[in-house]
Amino acid sequence: MFTMFYLGLVVSVIAVLGLGDGSLLNAFYPGDIVIGGLFPIHLQTNRSTIPGPVSCSQYNFQMLLQSQMMIYAIREINHRTPRLLPNITLGYHIYDTCGDVTFAIRATLQLVKDQLDSRKCFFPENTQFAPPNLMAVIGERFSEVSIAVSRVMALSSVAQISYASTSELLSRKLKFPTFLRTISSDEYQTKAITELVREFNWKSVAIIGSDDEYGKYGSDRLAQLFREMEDVCIEFIDILPGYFSQNNSQTHKKMSVLVDNINKSTAEAVIVFTKESNVDIVIEAAVKHKLNRTWIASDSWSSSTKLATLPDIDMAGLVFGFNSQRNSVAGFKDYVMSIFNGTTNALLDHHLTHYPLCSNGSHLDAKCTHSKQESGQCVDLRCLTNHIDQDEKYNIYLAVQVIAEGLRRLLKCDSQQCERVDDFTPLELLMEIKKVNFTVDTTHIFFDANGDPSLGYDILYWDMSGKTWLNVIQVIGKYWPNGTIRVPRDLVLKMHNVKVTAYNCSKTCPPGQELKKQDVKLKCCHDCVPCAEGEFSTGQGGECKRCGTNEYSSPTRDECLKKTFEFLDWSNVFIIILSTLDGLGIILTIMFAVLFAIHHNTPIVKAVGGYLCFLELFSLLTCFCLTFSFPGKPTVASCMIGMPLFGIAFSLCISCILANLLQILVGFMFDLKTKSWLKKLNHPVAVVAVVTGIQLALCVPWLCLYPPLPSQTSLAKSILLQCHKGSTNFFISMLSYNALLALICFLFAFKGKRLPDLYKNASLVAISMLLYLIIWILFIPIYIYLFGVYKQAIESAAILVSSYSILCCHLAPKCYIMVLRKEINDKKAITEYIRKHYEEKGMSVVK
Repeated sequence: MFTMFYLGLVVSVIAVLGLGDGSLLNAFYPGDIVIGGLFPIHLQTNRSTIPGPVSCSQYNFQMLLQSQMMIYAIREINHRTPRLLPNITLGYHIYDTCGDVTFAIRATLQLVKDQLDSRKCFFPENTQFAPPNLMAVIGERFSEVSIAVSRVMALSSVAQISYASTSELLSRKLKFPTFLRTISSDEYQTKAITELVREFNWKSVAIIGSDDEYGKYGSDRLAQLFREMEDVCIEFIDILPGYFSQNNSQTHKKMSVLVDNINKSTAEAVIVFTKESNVDIVIEAAVKHKLNRTWIASDSWSSSTKLATLPDIDMAGLVFGFNSQRNSVAGFKDYVMSIFNGTTNALLDHHLTHYPLCSNGSHLDAKCTHSKQESGQCVDLRCLTNHIDQDEKYNIYLAVQVIAEGLRRLLKCDSQQCERVDDFTPLELLMEIKKVNFTVDTTHIFFDANGDPSLGYDILYWDMSGKTWLNVIQVIGKYWPNGTIRVPRDLVLKMHNVKVTAYNCSKTCPPGQELKKQDVKLKCCHDCVPCAEGEFSTGQGGECKRCGTNEYSSPTRDECLKKTFEFLDWSNVFIIILSTLDGLGIILTIMFAVLFAIHHNTPIVKAVGGYLCFLELFSLLTCFCLTFSFPGKPTVASCMIGMPLFGIAFSLCISCILANLLQILVGFMFDLKTKSWLKKLNHPVAVVAVVTGIQLALCVPWLCLYPPLPSQTSLAKSILLQCHKGSTNFFISMLSYNALLALICFLFAFKGKRLPDLYKNASLVAISMLLYLIIWILFIPIYIYLFGVYKQAIESAAILVSSYSILCCHLAPKCYIMVLRKEINDKKAITEYIRKHYEEKGMSVVK
C-alpha cells in the first residue's frame, strides 16, 4: 500500500505541474486487463542545451506498424476461437515516447496513474476492490529508455517486456526485477559478432559505439571479448554522442574525425553498435566519401530498409548484420492491406491525417524508394506494407503471447472458463510470466533467471548485386546462444583465402612464420616474420611458440623435432682407439705383475720396492680399468667412480714410488744428518698409508657431500649427457695433491740421479713424474675450454697417458732386464757396479 501511495503522490504532483499526457500521442482501448505499450513512433526530439518546449520529430512508419502489431496481437487473442482467456477482454494503452527518456517516464507515470485511478485505491468510499487493470507493459525499444522505464515499473511490480532493448545491464535482476524481453541480450549479440569475426578470419576491427546504455555497454563488451581473443586487433574505438544527429556543429566535427579515422585505419571490419538515428549519419558519410569498408551492423540497424535502399549504398561497402531470429506473423500484412480491418485508434488516425493513403498507385514508385516522407504527401498502402519487418514486430507479437500465456496460467483457464476470477496483483502475473515455457508457431520461448529468452540471431547480408531493393537484406546464417554459428561454407573459404588485405597487411603466413607488427604507425597491420631458433609456427599467422625443453625447431621452423641424446659413444673412433690402448695397458700390467711375481726374489724386484711394486701395479691396473667408465651413457655409478677413484688409485701408485725412492736414498746417503732424517721416513707401509690416506680424506667427503652425478645440457639440436664434477674445489684439490706428490717424487728422483743405481730407477722415475706433470698441466686449460662429449674423452686420455708414463718409464725397463738382461739381475753385478762408481769418483769402497 505504501508503494501505491507513493506512486499516487508522484503522479498527482505531475498532474499539478502540468506534466500530463496532453502532448503525448497515445491510443487507448478498454478491457478487463489493460496492457501498456511504449513505442518511439517519433524517433527523436528537438531537445537541446537551451531550455524550452520540447517536441517530437522524425516520424517513422516502422514504429507505427510496431504499435499496430501490438494492437493486432491483442485483437487476435480477444477474437480467437476457442478463446485463450474466456470471458476476459484484453485492452491496451499505447504511448509514443519519441525515443526520449523524459517522454517515456511521463508516459510510464501516466500509465501507472491510470491504473491507480481504475483501482480507486485512494477513495475512502470505495467498498469493493475494482478488477485489475494495467498488468504489464510492452516496450520500450531503446535500452536507455527501457532502463529508466524499468525503474518506475519496479515500484508497482508491473511486468515490462521489451521487444528490442538488448543492453546487458537490463539482465541485472537486482536493479531491474520486473524487466523481461523477447530479444536476446547484447551479451549474446556481442559474442555472435566476435564469432563471425573469428569465422571470417578477420584480424583487425574498428568499433563505433555511442554514449548511451546500448552503445556504451555493447562497445565495451566487444572490446573486452576481442582482447580475450588475442589474435584480433582493435584498430580504434570511437564513441559517438547519444544524440549524435541533434547538434549540427558537433555532428560535422565528429563526423570529420570519424571519417578520417576510418580512412587511415587498416581495419577489415567496422562494427557499428549504436542506435539507427546515429547510423544514418555514419552510413550517409560512408557513401559520400566512398569509404568502401566491410561493416558489421548491430540489431538496431541491421534490417533497416531505409539505409539499405540509400542511393549508391554500395559505395559504403559490404554490410553484415545480426538480428533476432526473424519470423512473420500470419495475417498481419493482410490486416494492414485491409486498412487495419476497420480498426480505429488515435495512433492510426494521426498517421492517416498526416500521411493520407493515395487513391491510386501513381505515387508508388516515387514514394517507396525514398527513405524520407514529408507530412501531407500521400502514401500508397502497398508502400506502407514494405515497412513490415520480421524481427521487432515478431518480438512484439511474442511479448503479447507471453503475457496472455501468463494470464492463462495464473487464472487457470481452459477453452471454456477461467477458474480464478478473484482479484490478483501485477506481481503474481510477473511471477507466472517468468515461468512460461511454450511454443508460438515454430518459436519455443522461455526465460532464464535474468529474464532473457532462449532465442538466437539471424546473420544478415546486404546483397546489393542488382536485385530489387526489397530483397537486399538476406538471411545467410544463424547464431545460437550456446556459441554455435552457421554461415555459408563458400563464404568462409573465400574470406580465409584472403592472405593479404587491401591495406597490404598480411593476414596469414606460411608455416614457420608469424604475424608481427613492423610499422608502429599502423597499429593493426602485420607482416610475416620468420620464427627464431627454437620456435615454431604451424602457419596461418599463428604466434611463434617455443619448442619444448627436449625439442628443437626444424630448418623450416614449422615443427619441433625431438633432440637426440649426445654422449661419448662406444662407436666413436677416438673412444675405440682409447679403449684399445686401455685393453693393451691392462694386458701389459697383468704381464708385468706375472713377471714380477716370478722374479720376486731377484735384486731388480727388490730395487723397485719389493712387495710395493705389486701395489703399484694394482693401482695402475685400477687406473686402466677406470678409463672404461667415461664412454657410454653416464650413470650415477660411472660418474662417481671416475675421477675420485682415479685420484685415490694414482696417489697409491705415487706413494709406492715415493717409498721406494726413500729406500734408495737411505741406502746410498753418507751424510749422517740427512741419512738420520731419511731413516725416520723410511717406513714404506707408513709412507704409503699416510700419503694415500690424505687423498682419501679429500675424495671421501667429495663422494659423500658433492658427488659427481650425471647432468644434462640442452644444446641446439641435442641434449649433452655428461658427468658433472659435483664440487670443482674437491676436483682441483684432488688433482693438485697428486701433482704435489709427483713433484716431490721428481725432486727425490732428481737428487738420486748421482747415486750408483745400476737399474737407473731414479732417472726413470724422474722422467715418468715429469711426463705426468706435463700431461696434467696441459689437461687443465683444455678441460676448461673444451665443451661437449670430448671433455670426458680428454679426462680418459689424460688418465691413460699418466698410467702409461709410469708403466713404460718406470716398470717396463725392469721387465726388459728380467727377460733380456738377466746377467745384471744379480747381486754380484750390482756390487761390481757400485765399486766402479765410487772408484771413478776416487772413493774407497769397503768390500
